[in-house]
Formats: sequence, C-alpha cells, structure tokens
Amino acid sequence: MKTILITGATGFIGNYVVEELLRQGYHVIATSAHEKNAIDKAWFDKVIYKPFDLSSFDNTVNYFEYFLRPDLMIHLAWSGLPNYKNEFHVTKNLPAQIRFLKNILDNGLRDLAVTGTCLEYGMKEGCLSEEMECEPTNAYAIAKNELRKYLVHYALENKISLKWIRLFYLFGKGQNSNSLFSQLENAILKGEQVFNMSSGEQVRDYLPIELAAKYICTIALQDKVSGIINCCSGEPVKIIDLVEKFIKESGAEIKLNKGFYPYPDYEPMAFWGDNSKLKKVIHNE
Repeated sequence: MKTILITGATGFIGNYVVEELLRQGYHVIATSAHEKNAIDKAWFDKVIYKPFDLSSFDNTVNYFEYFLRPDLMIHLAWSGLPNYKNEFHVTKNLPAQIRFLKNILDNGLRDLAVTGTCLEYGMKEGCLSEEMECEPTNAYAIAKNELRKYLVHYALENKISLKWIRLFYLFGKGQNSNSLFSQLENAILKGEQVFNMSSGEQVRDYLPIELAAKYICTIALQDKVSGIINCCSGEPVKIIDLVEKFIKESGAEIKLNKGFYPYPDYEPMAFWGDNSKLKKVIHNE
C-alpha cells in the first residue's frame, strides 16, 4: 500500500483529503505549519504527523527523508488565502514553494500532485478546458501558474509524474469563515433577519468538499492521465440559486439583501469547468 504525504493537512481541503485516504486504507503522512491545529483532528492518531512550516525552510535538510520517503505527495499547502490580490503570493509564496518542491523532488520524490486554481484561466468566460491558454490577472493566480510552469519543466527533464489539479469552487463544513456559505450559515445560526450579498447573478462551478476530496485522491493516485486536470462539476449554476437552495434546505427564514456588495473584479461573471478529462480519470478510461 502506498505511503502518501499530504501538505496543508489541517486546511479545509487537506482535512477531507486525509480522511478520504484513510478511508481507502492508505498510509498517510500529514504535515502542516502548526501541530496544535492538527492534534484536534479526528485523524491525528491514525497518521504519522510531521510538522513543517515553509517559512522555516532549510535547504540543508533532505525533506524527502524527513517525510519518510513517500511514494506520492499531494501538495495542498498555500498561505494567505482568500487574499487573492496581495503581491506576497508572487514575492514570498512562489519562491518558497519552488525551493521546497525542488528539494523534495531532487532528493527522490517521483510522483507529485499539486492543487491549482481556476483563476489561472484569467477573465475568460464560458466553459473552460485545460487546453486553454492561462492569462491570470491576480497575484495568487499568477503565482500558482508560475509554479505550474516551473514544475512542468522540471517534470519533463526529470521524468516526474505530475498532476496539476485545477480546483474550481468548493463548499462544505469547515470552510473559511469569510466564504459566502460560511457567512450565510453563520447568519442563519445567529437568527439574523437579513443577509447581505451581491446580486448573485454570477455563474460558477461548485463541488461539495467531500466529493472534491474524492476527486483529488482519484486524480493523484492514478498514473494514466497527467498534466492539468480540472477538478469541477462541469455544471454552471447561478450563485443566487445555490444560496436560495441552501436557505431552503436549512429550513431558515432570512431575507436576501441582493446587490449590497459589488461583484468581485478578479474573476469573470460567468465561467465553469470542462470536466471531460476528469471523467476519464474517474472512469479509468
């Protein structure tokens, strides 16, 4: 059975990915910057936990050995979200990520899966496929895209299996408190009468986190399809429709103050993912 290293294990996505891998019977090595956040996780006693903070990277350390020579690494760690526009993604996060990944690859890792972002596509609208050129416009997306390009070049030169898992929108328990659905759930729990939001006419592509975690694991564990793989539903849906559905399923009565917030300027109005490549992975075609 493979031993799998998960970075960012205590994050929203990482927590579910660890649980999914354990459910499938894999040996898991989990890492994050703060051990105190890991101790409270239900999976803590079922994994090997190795604390690591990218900001304290030491190139004299062999991180492949430090993380016990994993067969596969699923790299989820990235700091500073959801602040997409801050330049530290390019000036600090990107070089730190490259240093760390180069170290662990140079020292022996041969199978790597990394999560990217649909924001790499830039301001394109409609159905977005992996073959489209990336034109990122915010610092976070630019940094992710540059990391991808670096890893693609490295993988080709060194015969590394690289899967770039391009995430679209996710929702579920444990999501960042600033996310739309976390704010809505909190407002409902507090018994608030009004919820402020945008007009909600944006069209997006959403996956529940449990399903996204399964897709991430499936993509990472297989070896037939490499490169960029959209992790998405392939189904366009309006934000307002999702919000109203969430309220109905919660049995809540809360008025929506639509148009209170302007639409974000870092993403297009209507876009969703082409999941054709993902389907090939899921169905092992």
